[in-house]
Order: sequence, then structure tokens, then C-alpha cells
Amino acid sequence: MAEPPSPDQDSGIAPAIPPPPPPHRLRIVQALTVVAVLAALGASLYFRDRLQELRQYGYAAVFLVGLVSNATLILPVPGLAVSSVMGGVLDPWTVGIVGGVGQALGELTGYMAGYSGQTWVDENPTYKRLTRWMQRYGALTIFVLAVIPNPVFDIGGIIAGALRLPPWKFLLSCTAGKVAKNIIFALAGHYGIGALFEQSG
Repeated sequence: MAEPPSPDQDSGIAPAIPPPPPPHRLRIVQALTVVAVLAALGASLYFRDRLQELRQYGYAAVFLVGLVSNATLILPVPGLAVSSVMGGVLDPWTVGIVGGVGQALGELTGYMAGYSGQTWVDENPTYKRLTRWMQRYGALTIFVLAVIPNPVFDIGGIIAGALRLPPWKFLLSCTAGKVAKNIIFALAGHYGIGALFEQSG
């Protein structure tokens, strides 16, 4: 006699999120997450009114602002805007790569928050939908969220950590998407500013 389908199979709901990691590893990840978020918040408050001053630091500024803008989870600095502006005065391809790598590294704070069990948005319908997508498509979901400008990537990073998506896979997919997006914005800034100079000449 065949066994009846499980509730998960019948309803199409994905399996539950894995249990938290071992206590000693959990404490380390939680401490690192708190330190990273607080440092990013402090840096974002410092740089919010100093974005113009950062131009003199070139690619280092693009990387730093990208890192901070995606690490805060709450109070972002406009990293894409900086990539667009700097793409007008520096090589846009390099700006896109540097900015994308910085932003991808910044997204590790959301991943660590999810890994440590801090899934404070798990009642959100978007969270549940993204969880199903992440369980089915994994790294592809991260890439799509990273390459398309949207306000829910932080939730995706939290889910990826909660589902224990391998860190290298998360970072690789996130970097690919962020670099592609930043190159597009940097090229837009490059050609936009170039067109303005041509018209003024």
C-alpha cells in the first residue's frame, strides 16, 4: 500500500529551515555579525555627508562605499550612485568590478545574520516566497537578486545564511550579479557625463 504524500509534497511547501549551527560556532558568527553591522553603521553615518570628498580616493572610495552601503542592513549609503558618478571620471569597467566586489563583501552581514538564526522577517510573505526560490534554485536566486536593483536583497542574504547555502557559492553568485549591475551603472555614468561635456563644448 502506497504511503500518502507528506504535507510538504502535497502543498508544494519547501522543507523547513535547518537547525542553528553548533553553539560555539553560533556565538562566533553572532559576535562577528554585530561587530560588522555596527562598524558599517558608523562608517555610513560618517560618509553620508562626505561622498563628494571621497572622489579624490578613486577606486578605493568606490570599494569602500560599496562595502559600507551593503553591510548596514538598515541605513544604506547609495553605492550604485557612487559607481555611476565615479564611472564618469574613472574607467567604468574597473569601477563596476571594484564596486561590485565591495558590495558583495558587504552583503556577508546579511548572510551571517541568517546563518546565526536572526531571521526576524520570517513572517513576511516575501521571506516565505524567497525561501522557496532559494531552496529550489539556490545560487541562481542570489544572482538574480544581486543583478536587479531591488530592496529585498538583504532578505535574500538572510535566507541564504539560514538555509546554509555554502559561503563561497553565496559570495560567487552575489559578486557576479553585483559586478554586472555596477558595470551597467558605471557605463551609464560614463557615457552620460561624456555626452554632457560634448554638448557643452
